[in-house]
Amino acid sequence: MRLISNKALGEFGLRRKAASDPLQAWRKLIECKTFGGFADLKRTFNSVEKVAEFYIFDIAGNHYRLIAAIHFNTQKLYVRGVLTHAEYDDWRP
Repeated sequence: MRLISNKALGEFGLRRKAASDPLQAWRKLIECKTFGGFADLKRTFNSVEKVAEFYIFDIAGNHYRLIAAIHFNTQKLYVRGVLTHAEYDDWRP
């Protein structure tokens, strides 16, 4: 899977230092695998959820949420945002 772009992860990691290492670990795992669909994604990331057209990943023990759009046919993942758990509670797709 190709991550587009790591910039959002880096910027969030600068604001929230505790998120930096878990976000980069998540990135490495995403980039080293191929996912055929949601079922494949769920096998690797048990807590991933699908909300509307977005995929929501728990990061760092559910302290942060990563919102992504995934195109399985092209193996591209677009990071739409990284939020704290509290910010996610106010997020709407």
